[in-house]
Amino acid sequence: MMLMQSPTNASARSSLEEMLDSIRQRDDKPKDLPPALPVRPVSRARLPKSRKQLPSSIMVDESAPVKLCNVLKEKERKIRDRKRSRDEKELGFKGGGFGSKRMSMVDLVLPDDTPYTRKAEMNDHEERSEENNNTSDAPSPVELSVDESEWGENIQYILRKKLRVWCRLSNGQWDSGKTQSSSGEDALVMLSDGRTLKVPTENLLPANPDILEGVDDLIQLSYLNEPSVLYNLQYRYQHNMIYTKAGPVLVAINPFKHLPIYGNDFVAACRQRTMDSPHVYAISDTAFNKMMRDEVNQSIIISGESGAGKTETAKIAMQYLAALGGRNGIEDEILQTNCILEAFGNAKTARNNNSSRFGKLIEIHFSTTGKIYGAKIQTFLLEKSRVVQLAKGERSYHVFYQLCAGAPSYLKELLNLKMASEYNYLKQSDCWAIDDVDDVCRFNLLMEAFDIVQLCKEDQESTFGMLAAVLWLGNISFEVIDNENHVLVVRDEAAIIAAKLMGCKVQDLMLALSSRRIRAGNDTIVQKLTFPQAVAARDALAKSIYASLFDWLVEQINKSLEVGNKCTGRSISILDIYGFESFQKNSFEQFCINYANERLQQHFNRHLFKLEQEEYAQDGIDWTQVDFEDNQECLNLFEKKPLGLLSLLDEESTFPKATDLTFANKLKQHLSTNSCLKGEKGGAFSVFHYAGQVMYHTSGFLEKNRDPLHSDSIQLLSACSCQLPQLFASNMLNVSKKLVSPLFRLGDFQKQSVAAKFKGQLFKLMQRLENTTPHFIRCIKPNSKQQPGIYENDLVLQQLRCCGVLEVVRISKSGFPTRLTHQQFTRRYGFLLLENVWLQDPLSISVAILQQFNIHPDMYQVGYTKLFFRTGQIAALEDARKRMLQGILMIQKCFRGHRARSQFYELKRGISILQSFIRCENAKREYELLINRRKAAFLIQKHQQKRIAQRTLDDRQQAVICLQSVIRGWLVRRNIHKMQKHKNSNHDIRNIGNQQKSPDLKNSVEHVLIQSSVLEELQRRVLKAEASFRGKEEENSLLQQNLKQLQARWSEYETKMKYMEEKWQKQMISLQVSLAAAKKSLVADDTPKQPLRFDASPVLHYYDSEDTISVESHTPEESTLAKMSNHTPDTGAGQETNVGLSGVSHLVKEFEQQRKVFNDDARFVIELKSGHSESSMNPEDELRKLKFRFRAWKRDYKVRLRETKATLHKLGNVEMEKSRKKWWGKKSIRGL
Repeated sequence: MMLMQSPTNASARSSLEEMLDSIRQRDDKPKDLPPALPVRPVSRARLPKSRKQLPSSIMVDESAPVKLCNVLKEKERKIRDRKRSRDEKELGFKGGGFGSKRMSMVDLVLPDDTPYTRKAEMNDHEERSEENNNTSDAPSPVELSVDESEWGENIQYILRKKLRVWCRLSNGQWDSGKTQSSSGEDALVMLSDGRTLKVPTENLLPANPDILEGVDDLIQLSYLNEPSVLYNLQYRYQHNMIYTKAGPVLVAINPFKHLPIYGNDFVAACRQRTMDSPHVYAISDTAFNKMMRDEVNQSIIISGESGAGKTETAKIAMQYLAALGGRNGIEDEILQTNCILEAFGNAKTARNNNSSRFGKLIEIHFSTTGKIYGAKIQTFLLEKSRVVQLAKGERSYHVFYQLCAGAPSYLKELLNLKMASEYNYLKQSDCWAIDDVDDVCRFNLLMEAFDIVQLCKEDQESTFGMLAAVLWLGNISFEVIDNENHVLVVRDEAAIIAAKLMGCKVQDLMLALSSRRIRAGNDTIVQKLTFPQAVAARDALAKSIYASLFDWLVEQINKSLEVGNKCTGRSISILDIYGFESFQKNSFEQFCINYANERLQQHFNRHLFKLEQEEYAQDGIDWTQVDFEDNQECLNLFEKKPLGLLSLLDEESTFPKATDLTFANKLKQHLSTNSCLKGEKGGAFSVFHYAGQVMYHTSGFLEKNRDPLHSDSIQLLSACSCQLPQLFASNMLNVSKKLVSPLFRLGDFQKQSVAAKFKGQLFKLMQRLENTTPHFIRCIKPNSKQQPGIYENDLVLQQLRCCGVLEVVRISKSGFPTRLTHQQFTRRYGFLLLENVWLQDPLSISVAILQQFNIHPDMYQVGYTKLFFRTGQIAALEDARKRMLQGILMIQKCFRGHRARSQFYELKRGISILQSFIRCENAKREYELLINRRKAAFLIQKHQQKRIAQRTLDDRQQAVICLQSVIRGWLVRRNIHKMQKHKNSNHDIRNIGNQQKSPDLKNSVEHVLIQSSVLEELQRRVLKAEASFRGKEEENSLLQQNLKQLQARWSEYETKMKYMEEKWQKQMISLQVSLAAAKKSLVADDTPKQPLRFDASPVLHYYDSEDTISVESHTPEESTLAKMSNHTPDTGAGQETNVGLSGVSHLVKEFEQQRKVFNDDARFVIELKSGHSESSMNPEDELRKLKFRFRAWKRDYKVRLRETKATLHKLGNVEMEKSRKKWWGKKSIRGL
């Protein structure tokens, strides 16, 4: 905007007021006015040149509020001051523009205390008339200049203050120094090494203070000139800080070594905003955040010359994005694609050991939550000629050397592989290895990558088979058969193996490479090929197979990473394309590569220079145009029709007799007047690219552009038995069918020229990038030796000039990166106003907002449709908006909470009332149902209890009768037994008189009477038990339920009891046998005394354990005791024998008693289990106790039995000794 002040008016009016008045007067003429302040389109393309009409409601005149007028005055003054400061800095850029052909200087409006001269200002009337009479659609930048006298006075000021300066030496290098004195046009400067030189003042530039040495953003430099930027980058490079920001552009210098600035720790630090230094991670994070926030696709464009580190930078960016959106496995596949594409698409060149010989665009798709769910890879212009032709010191694609060195033995035997030095395609450059690169290890990594991207083993073997076929095709040789140089293929090892690997017949391959079939009407003519033609046919077949294989691999990778129908419109594209190349001999490949870099540079200029400054100009803000080198003229040289380089190349390729020399002559004829083209001798031409002049040799241009492949080769591939050659041939035929007009002579495979195809791919790439928000990374190659720690100033300076870094920094430093339309600004911050101004227009509201928050007028610009803010100025408004929103949210939260609680309490009361009625009704229904169920239960219980009581009564009556009969029988038998005992008593007792007998009879009668009383007592108890039973009917009902459960377990208990009874019987028998054995052993001890009294039959017995005792025969204790009672003990051993017999008798009695006790207890347990007993004891507990008592008694009884047996054994030994002595004595007496 132009600033002016009217000398006639008492109240000063700003240029903004004058401008708005003039625009309003002009726009008031038409009656049909459009809506006020329409929103500008979101597209970054050039807007229509017609100015937006301002609404009539905007009143900026004497009647405007005083505050607004004062703000405009203050803004006018600040604009003038800012203009003055910018002019001062502009003086430091004299001769320092990076690659700039034009450098405009500014008019100076300076105070008296500065060394700069003040130029006369233009009067307000001239400015006003110029503003009103200017009919251009956009305000043109003011042309500003500085004369030589002003520059001289500035130099005098610098010399007088003895400031630090940059001095250009005689060799063109820059060195820092300090001015000592000056005389005329020369100055005496002390350099950094202590030398003092006399330098012309025109070779001096101001230097930045030491505190700004090594800043991470070039915007922070006070003086933006070539040496300041160059040495700032050098300082950071020497301290391993390879990344530097240049406004929105990241400058990355290749360190040629590994630096510890990558990995998970740095990813986390960048994600958590704890790392502020420039980094590739930061660029990737910015792109990711913008994609998630704005839902707009992003792109990261990596550019630079060959060897600058573009491929590694792209991999680092992909690693960060994979770390952010990973956790589902597909990120590993995306990262492994780099290994595959590098092996098949990268090669060693003279300037780079890992040069990308193709371009690639990796488009990574994200879900709504920021997770990676797919990707797509697009490739451009693979350098096929490298397969068959190499320069000295270069290598073909890495995969050939990796296959020859790292293939396992079975694969080498299958493919008949040899060393790389034995193949003609690989040995022509005399370079087979790269320093510090292990091809064997790289091949193993390639195999792992194939597995990760899910390429099956069969496809892997087919891929390696095609690679081996290409190598063996290069070893095929020819022999001349006639004077016309016609050849035949030599049927040697190479031809046989190549045909085998391709899956075709050897004879078919030989014919396809040595002859050509041409159709003439209905006839087919077979034409023999000369040696150059045969070699060209062989090389074309090899190149076609390798290019088709590369495209097929990319297609398989895309299938593995396929996005499908999950596209969400969120993606980040990473472009890694070949850098600008300039060799001693540049051919068709360098021609296409440099054309692609020209197009990318135009994209860079468009987004960072053109669109930025056009938007400033179209919105009418105060802005001094920053000049930059526009390469549009060079692009027109390539793309213009019909007289562009590409058009002329395609036109010349259609002529069968055209040669490379005729193409060069045509260029000189039609394009000689173009300033970007220069004709050279020997069929060469030079193009003035943005990065410098490059001379191209036209040798091979037409052949490479045609890329001919004869139909015989296509038929050969389609006839192969292998799947891949057939697929390649099918794809080639499909492409040829799509072309309408033939470009080549009859018989050749008709397809689109390489240049036209590449141009189409490049245009599609640009269209895709245009729909994304770009993020630029400029890679710099520090030295041509590819060694770490070396910084070549000339090489770096040349690349910086090509990149336009200085212009980017200047625009970023003085520009307005934050911009909002008036409607957007009002909609976002209008609620912050203390006054109600919503009825006013958006521009007035915007000015009121800026005034309320005291934003400095120098920090923003008011445009026709937008507000432009400098970096960081919108933060104050955002903070105020955030605080206001938090307060609003707090009020809303409290109000909504109160309203929600009130509604909740009211709803709760209503629900409580409703629940009370519903619960009352449900309770009534449940109560009625419960009453009916109770009546039914009582009725059922009554009948059931009656039935159970009747059954129980019958059972107990039968039990009582049985018990009575048993007791009565027992009493009778006992009395009878006693009577028999009395009857069979001693004879002396029988002879007792009647006097004695009558008392006994009386006693027996009394005893019988006593037993009768006992029986009556038992009957009385039975009656009492029956009475108590009737009183416990309710308990019986509960017991009946338990009875049903016990009946279910009865069978199990009965089985167990039977088993226990059998076991007890066996144990009883074993005890009886043991006792009988003890008795017999005692009888056996007395055998010598009375040998004729005992039975001579042996008693077999043994007892090995406490649980099982096997018995074959036993003697009852009655008979044993009877026999023992007939013994007449010897008088000498009477006492000891009686002791033994008394012990045995005691054991016998104890055994009988315990047997009865255990039998009674066992019967009681059985009755308890069967339910016949009324006791409440647990049958299982009683059975367990019974077992425990029995085992304890059994153990104790056996111990005492053994002790008794031992005692008897000792007594027997003593008796035997005594009997022997007596017998020996008797014998001796008889002998005497």
